[in-house]
Amino acid sequence: MRFKRIYQVVLLFYLVNSCTELNKHTNTDIASINADTESLIKIVKDSTHLPISEKKKMLQDAEYEIANISNDTVQLKYLSEVSLIYKNLKDSLKFRQINQKVLEASEAKKIYTTLGNSHWDLASFYKSYGLLDSAYFHYRTAYKSFNKLPYSPESSSTKGRMLYSMGQIQDSFKDYLGAETSITSALTIFVDLEDYTRIYNCNNMLGIIANGMNNYEKALEYYEKAETNLKKIKSSNRFAYLLYNKNNIASAYLRSENYEKAKTAYTQLLKDENLNSEPQTKSLVLVGKAYSIFKSENDFSEAKSLLDNAIQLNDSLGFSSIQARTKQYYAELLAAEGDTINATKYAKESKDIAQLTSNNDRYLEVLKILTKLDSKNAVAYSDEYYKLSEKIKDEERVIRDKFARIRLETDEVIQKNEVLSRQKQIWIGVVISLLLFGAAVFTIILQRINNNKLKFQQKQQESNQEIYNLMLSQQGKFEEGKQLEQKRISEELHDGILGQMLGVRLILSGLNEKNDEASVLQRAELIEKLRDSEEEIRTISHELSNASYQKFYNFIVSLEDMINTISQSSGISCSFTYDDNVDWDDLEGDIKINAYRIVQESLQNCVKHAKCENVEIIFDLEGEHLKLMVKDDGVGFDLSKGKRGIGLRNITSRVKKVEGKLDIKTKKNEGTTIIVLLPNNYIQQENPEDILGSAQII
Repeated sequence: MRFKRIYQVVLLFYLVNSCTELNKHTNTDIASINADTESLIKIVKDSTHLPISEKKKMLQDAEYEIANISNDTVQLKYLSEVSLIYKNLKDSLKFRQINQKVLEASEAKKIYTTLGNSHWDLASFYKSYGLLDSAYFHYRTAYKSFNKLPYSPESSSTKGRMLYSMGQIQDSFKDYLGAETSITSALTIFVDLEDYTRIYNCNNMLGIIANGMNNYEKALEYYEKAETNLKKIKSSNRFAYLLYNKNNIASAYLRSENYEKAKTAYTQLLKDENLNSEPQTKSLVLVGKAYSIFKSENDFSEAKSLLDNAIQLNDSLGFSSIQARTKQYYAELLAAEGDTINATKYAKESKDIAQLTSNNDRYLEVLKILTKLDSKNAVAYSDEYYKLSEKIKDEERVIRDKFARIRLETDEVIQKNEVLSRQKQIWIGVVISLLLFGAAVFTIILQRINNNKLKFQQKQQESNQEIYNLMLSQQGKFEEGKQLEQKRISEELHDGILGQMLGVRLILSGLNEKNDEASVLQRAELIEKLRDSEEEIRTISHELSNASYQKFYNFIVSLEDMINTISQSSGISCSFTYDDNVDWDDLEGDIKINAYRIVQESLQNCVKHAKCENVEIIFDLEGEHLKLMVKDDGVGFDLSKGKRGIGLRNITSRVKKVEGKLDIKTKKNEGTTIIVLLPNNYIQQENPEDILGSAQII
């Protein structure tokens, strides 16, 4: 061990001397560090001038020191850092070896921080090589590991970053719903942490996902939210973020074919002085503006100039991914000018670049253009388009299925590894039992309360019916008394006064034997006056007698009062007709009260549900039954749905109670007609003409 220390000091001294010409600051840093593990890792990580071979030698020394650390957590933390440095040095073999070692040890010892970090490093490694499905698996596994850590801003932030990376990969395979779910979950975490840079990234990514689903309004909404959060970012990259965000907004206008707004947005971007410091974004802006001008104005010269500048800029940057789109747009412009030869040339160049950069979406678009431009090879391009399109769909479907399996498999593994202790299970069982018992007691008490309430309502309804019957009975007795009094007056007039007047007339007739002219004239006048009085009294008597037997229906009056009240309060026009030949007041009490309630319930349904303007109520005699019809011109309803409201159920119940028949006719927007046939259970009154016969004989 002592020899090892001496070796490290000598090695550091040698490194300090060998790097003097490269950087004085590096010499100072190396000379000042101690020969321990952390210092070695820091030197390799921070130094930009040490040769790779020297860095690897120092990492080997660090591995030797790490092996002697007794604390498992610290040991695995340093090993994880060493594996990441090997990854950055492009030594994939050493990275994989140490990473696998850390994974196995962290899994065995349940050290979730290093386990999550190792999966994270492995995911980044696979992503750099384009193995996105494997990268997704390790991002998700890393997320599950970080999810087991106690809450802290750091652990919460790492979970959000894993979700964000998963969402990016899902978007690349057009798993838009899955990507949206992952990014939204990440956004929730970053909002809680007030991490405005990552809030911006999430909103920006959600805009890209919405663009992929052709939901451009939603995309613009997310881009605007991202722009709002930019004001809270204090990073030096804020201006670059702002330019990128404005370009995304302009791109959304362009993809939605709103070329005027796209042109305006791109023009404003080109005026921004900060754009020159972001050449890649500038290239995107030049291409976007050129295409929006071409589509909105057909200004070929300015569009060509912008595309030429973009092509030169892309060539100088080696920005091949945007070059495919640039040359595709150039081909479309030349084709619109009628220069088919050059248009075909640029389209083929775009196709080659898209194929080289694995830009399948661009590749497909260029194939469609070539099918129109190159008529000789149109069939070949069409076949190639079809085969590529099917291949891409199959691959994307396979990847999306794989994502689903990964989510399922990782969840199953976690469930198997999470075993609750027996004591915890017992307590959970006790708590659940108590909750269930409490719920059962509460349900029983609530049921009893409801039952008592229903009983009270039932008794109240019965009392209301009794009160109504008493009211009808009292009003009937009152009307009966009126009729008896009218009959008595009629008899008094007929038998008393009329008899007396008759006697006076007879006496005066006897005096008529006097022959003087004055007496004769006077007696004649008196007799005539008596005869007039007699006729007048007879007329009054007959009118009073007829009035005493004229039909006056207390039940009908009650119905009319109720109908008028509902009509006035609701604004619905109600008409009521009934058969004069029916002795309504002599109907049985149950018939009257249930008929009254049926009309009342029907009108209430008209007010609440029918949305009608007119209601017609008809109550007459049909054969051996009383027929009650309530007809409205409302919206009607669908009888086939089976489920009826409480109003119709009440009507049905009342019809059954009196052994009647119910028929409901209704259609959507054609109104509703309720027809009820009730038993004709009443007592016919004595014919009033038979009573008046003897009284009219003088």
